[in-house]
Amino acid sequence: MSMSYYDCPAYVRRSVTPMTPEMSKLLPYVTDKTISRHLSSFGGRSLDLGGHAKNYFNPATRTVYSRYQPNDWFMSNNSNYSLSEKERSFAERLRADAWRAVKETEARTRNRQNDVTKRLGERVQDIAFWKSQLNSEVHAMDVEMENLKEYKRTCEKALADTSNPLHITEECLMSREQRQGIDLVNDDVEKSLIKETQSIKKCQAKLKRALDNAYVQLKMNRAAQHALETDAKDKDHAQVLDDRMQQLRNSSAGVGYFPGIENIDNTITIPESWTRYTQENIARSQKERAASERIRGEIDSTLRQCANEMWNNFNAVNNAFNNRVREITDARNKMQAHLQKVLQEIFDMERNISLLRKAIHDKEKPMKVAQTRLDERTRRINVELCNDPVMKSLQREIAEIRESVRILKERLKSSELSLARLMKTKATLDHDISVKDNSLKIDSTYCMGMRKGFPMDSKVGAIFQMPIC
Repeated sequence: MSMSYYDCPAYVRRSVTPMTPEMSKLLPYVTDKTISRHLSSFGGRSLDLGGHAKNYFNPATRTVYSRYQPNDWFMSNNSNYSLSEKERSFAERLRADAWRAVKETEARTRNRQNDVTKRLGERVQDIAFWKSQLNSEVHAMDVEMENLKEYKRTCEKALADTSNPLHITEECLMSREQRQGIDLVNDDVEKSLIKETQSIKKCQAKLKRALDNAYVQLKMNRAAQHALETDAKDKDHAQVLDDRMQQLRNSSAGVGYFPGIENIDNTITIPESWTRYTQENIARSQKERAASERIRGEIDSTLRQCANEMWNNFNAVNNAFNNRVREITDARNKMQAHLQKVLQEIFDMERNISLLRKAIHDKEKPMKVAQTRLDERTRRINVELCNDPVMKSLQREIAEIRESVRILKERLKSSELSLARLMKTKATLDHDISVKDNSLKIDSTYCMGMRKGFPMDSKVGAIFQMPIC
């Protein structure tokens, strides 16, 4: 039995473009093949034929067949024409909208890409500018570091030149330590020598401090320079990368899809902080260069100041030695007079100690009597155990005796200490008087003879070849 046209299955054309949910709502999809449904849309009128054709008897085949009316046939054709016109109009509008969307998105994408390319160019220029600033600062720092190293070498040599003058001054102090007793006084020579030693050591400390500052400053300079070089290296890498990205086009090789890359944000700075970071590196380098220049000035002034101080102290020590030699003889006579007074005081102090010891011993019996009385009165019984005036007097008597003994013992202890000091002073004076001649020999012969070879001549001492202000 042959199949009717409307009994044929519906064929749906599959588009190469996947259908979105929005398009599926707009495009019609016909699956109803009944004539009544097709005719119902024709002219907006209801042409329901009962849902099926009328039945007719075929005498040739002796069977009953369903047959439509001619009007039904015409109405179905007209309905198909109308549906075709409607779908073609919808398709034309859809194609027009799609074409406009293509043009608009193409223009928007092209403009956005041009804007990004322009911004990449501006970024490359910014990077190039700051990189040039960094490289200029690196060069300036190189020059400053070389200058500071030269000053540091000069300061090291000056520090080494102070060792011989210090050795002679310390040798004089050590020789004068061979004096004995009271001659080991902090006289003008001693003070001058100590001052000269302190001055040289102070100069050495200044030079060492200047060297330490220079050493630390060199480290700070290198750190600042390293930060500049690192920043410049990073900017060079970023410049090469952004320049290559600026030259990248749609037809360039190496482009590809990286799904989700727009959602990844591994940035750690913003334009303001990026610029501020480089500015801070440059400002840090400039600050360190200024500090380095200041340290070089300090080294120069320290060298000149040390040369002046050492020369002035040399003359002051020589004058003090000459005056001291004249004073030693007079001092010896005075020590002898003081020794006689000390001997007399020792004699008087010994008598005083004996008196104190006897007074302390004399307090023992009164103490025994008072304590015995108080002890016996504790044996009273019952109501006779009265805290009467006698008992209070005995208690006060014992307290007064103890206080008296304490005071006498303190006086005895002080007297004994004083006697010990007097004996020590006597021994010191005896010893000092015997060594005055030795002191004269040390000061006039050994020390002054050694200081004649003190390297204070401008042709001998390297540190004194510097200009003296």
